[in-house]
This record gives sequence, C-alpha cells and structure tokens, in this order.
Amino acid sequence: MSSPLRILHVVPSISLVYGGPSQMVLGLSQALAAAGVEVTILTTNTNGDEGQTPLEVPLGEAIAQDGYRIIYFPCWPQQRYKVSPQLWRWFWQHAQDFDIAHIHACFSPVSTVAAAIARHRRLPYIIRPLGTLDPADLRKKRILKLLYGWLLERPNLQKAAAIHFTSRIEAEVSRRFAAKTNDIILPIGVADCPPPTSPKATDPENPRILFMSRLDAKKGLDLLIPCLEALHQQGQKFHFVLAGDNPQNAEYVKYIRQQVNTSAIGKHTIMPGFVRGEYKQYLLQQADLMVLPSAYENFGIVVAEAMMAGVPVLISDQVYIWQEILQAEAGWVCQCTPQSLLEQFKIALADAQERQRRGENAQKFAWHNYRWPAIATQSINIYKTLINKMNNFSENTEDNPNELSSSTLETQPNNDNKP
Repeated sequence: MSSPLRILHVVPSISLVYGGPSQMVLGLSQALAAAGVEVTILTTNTNGDEGQTPLEVPLGEAIAQDGYRIIYFPCWPQQRYKVSPQLWRWFWQHAQDFDIAHIHACFSPVSTVAAAIARHRRLPYIIRPLGTLDPADLRKKRILKLLYGWLLERPNLQKAAAIHFTSRIEAEVSRRFAAKTNDIILPIGVADCPPPTSPKATDPENPRILFMSRLDAKKGLDLLIPCLEALHQQGQKFHFVLAGDNPQNAEYVKYIRQQVNTSAIGKHTIMPGFVRGEYKQYLLQQADLMVLPSAYENFGIVVAEAMMAGVPVLISDQVYIWQEILQAEAGWVCQCTPQSLLEQFKIALADAQERQRRGENAQKFAWHNYRWPAIATQSINIYKTLINKMNNFSENTEDNPNELSSSTLETQPNNDNKP
C-alpha cells in the first residue's frame, strides 16, 4: 500500500475576522483528509489588525481537527504584519516531511517567507494569491506593493510549481511582476446545504433580498443601497437582509448601518451582523435573491453558497465567476453602475417563476462544480501531477525543481442538469 499524500497548507490566519478566503483552507483540508490525505495547516493566532485579542489557542503544538492538524504560532511584534519567526523556523526544520506545500496569500510576510523556505528546501509549492494580484487590489498602497512584488513576490511566483487561481478571469487579470508561471484554475468549494429547518415563506409580491458578505467598500453597497431606495420609491415591495460585519473597519460598518436606518428602506431591512451556522443557512434558504455587486471579487464564496442553497444570484461583472452564472442561467449579471444594477433588479424581481427556475439551475451547477468532495479530488490530482513533474524535472536538471515552463490548467465547469 502506498503512503498517503502529505500536504502542508500555510496561511497567515484562519480567523473569521478575515472572511471566506482564509476559512476556505479549513474546508479544503477537511475534504482532503476525508479522501485519505495527511494534511497539516501552519498559521498564526492573529485575530485582526485593529488591536483585537489574539486567538486563544495552544501555540507550537499540533491540534487535531476534522481529520487534519493545525499548528498555530504567534506573530511578532504585532498581529498586523503577520511576521512569525517561530512558524518559519518550524517550516525550515520540517519541510522534508511533506510532499508539497499550498501557500495562501501574497504580500504577507508569513506566506512570502514560507515560499522562500520551500524554494531553498526544494519542496514543491503552490501559491494561491487570494485576489492580491488583482490590479484593483494592487492600487492599495501601490508603491509599497510594487517594491514588495518585484523584490520578494516575483521570485516566489517564478519558482512556484503552480499558481492557484479560483477563476479564469482572476488568472487573466492578475499581475505576475514579469514572472513566468504555471497556472491552475480551481474554484473554491462550499459545504452541502443541509435540509431546511422550516418551510420557506413564499410571497412573490414581497421577495426577500439577501446581501451576505463582509461590509467593505469594495462590496458595492454604495450601489446597492441607493438602488433599493429607488426600487422602494417606485413601489417595489421587498424585505432586505443585510448580513455582515467588519471588525477591521468599524467606522464603515457604523456608516452603513446609519445610512440604512435613516433611509426609507430601513423599516424593510434587518441587519443581523455576522452570521454563521444554522442561522446563516436559514437566511440562505429563505432568500429569493442573493445580491453581490462588488467592484472586484476573485471568486465570491457567498455566491457559491447561495447557489448551493438554490438561490438565484444577482452579481456584478466584476465578480469573476459571472460568466459561469450566465452560462448556467443561474442568475443575473450587471455592470458596476447604478442604472445597470437597477435594470437587472427589475428583471429579477418581476418574475417569481423565473427566479425559481434560475435558483434550481444555480443549485445544480453548484452541486456539480463547487462541492468539497469534487474540489478535493481535483486538488489531489493536481498535487500528484505537480509532484511527478517536479520529480522528473529534478532528475534531469540541477535547477530548482519548482521551475516549470509556463502553462495553464483549467478545470472545466460541469453544466449537467442532473442533481
């Protein structure tokens, strides 16, 4: 019997404060472990960048969880910049205990140094940028990121066994600082939607609109709230659920809440804050339409979660799975303009039967393309392919085994309508 595949994930933090992209590592690790892979996560006890108390977890020791293990390390001298010499020291000492490393995030010292360690220890590694190579994201702290990117991230990208993008558009728009990269396109998985705990309240004349995401300026609330106000003024009835929070930017959260509370839509809106577990599933299952008009989104985990729950979606064409949504007829797509969003809202809200049809299409598409077991199987195949290429390459050259010719491997969406 062959020994199990040994995968190491390195991620700056898995705190809920940082949202879905970090939490994705837990879902993937659980699915990989269920498939017989030995999975270890290296991360820090960081719990936010605005003075939040670090996670109360044991440090420097393996914690068993859902079939895999997590090892937390402290940040030094503070949480914001994700500097963890103890994590790096552990990785240097144990790099040869693994077959491949999956490193999450760019422009974070934890991940940047981890990739450099993997290079020097000749351990094949994959980098998942988490949208940080998107031109829109690179405009934040532009000069600093240009220097960091060219000096530190470029060699990591160049020598990586692969760069893991979660959508084709993300791969197309991402900057690589002139590095030649071997790209893989693999979406993020989501958990199966549990059976409804209560019947769905059906009122075609008063649909339930759901926004469920981190409250951040890039999420398009500056378009969404005025659009809902315009719909209300025109006589459209609806219930609006604004679910989300952002401990990293309490002032923005306060501003959004005040804006809604003083608006004409305030009495038709509930704002439960950050939701999870059964209540999150309840809100998804009761929704008639999920909306996310983001300015940029490399994937949009909540979109996939809504689809899995059978909810049609209305998203902007800057949510990078918008083409899949159109092809599957799983929702509606707008441009990031008030007029376009309003037009698509009117179309989506005008026909309850069409919303139901598109919701059913959404669920079928998500079932075939976004379930964790399928994502884990594809990930294992990718890991094995890259490891074999590295081994063959290193046998024929003295160069770094991570360096391969540039290419793109894309998983093809399954549009089969069978559940």
